[in-house]
Amino acid sequence: MSYVCSFEPISASSARVLILGSIPGDASLKAQQYYANRQNSFWKIMAEITGVSHTATYEQRVASLLASKIALWDVLESCTRPGSMDASIVRSSVKVNDFARFFYEHSSIVVICFNGAMAEAEYIKHVQPLNLHANARLVRLPSTSPAYAAMPFKDKLAVWRTAVCDNGAE
Repeated sequence: MSYVCSFEPISASSARVLILGSIPGDASLKAQQYYANRQNSFWKIMAEITGVSHTATYEQRVASLLASKIALWDVLESCTRPGSMDASIVRSSVKVNDFARFFYEHSSIVVICFNGAMAEAEYIKHVQPLNLHANARLVRLPSTSPAYAAMPFKDKLAVWRTAVCDNGAE
């Protein structure tokens, strides 16, 4: 069993869209970068939305999110999990990130997108009852994880583009 901690958010106070994952996988933890697993399609999707190549440096990709008014974070601050799979998270070990502080500092968020079902479920269970940012629209997106191969890339991209671009991201 591994004790896993998430990263600080990638965000600016002007962010309009918040994309939430569950918690970083092993490749991301090792690289200390969001979505570092090369099979994960997150950065390929963001490249299509922001216009900055998925092969650009991590710093350039992060800058493209900020310039596009997109914030990135995880629902969970920490948990115990063997391996990288969300299904392996020990439910009793879950600690949620400080969304009260985040929403106070990011009041212009209009939509909260979940990268997969686990992020959405944990947010609804732990954060939504606090009614911290009740006016934001919640959107579950198809997971960019390589473990979710049921939907072709072009279909995932279309859903992601609609959710992110139609809600104030540039």
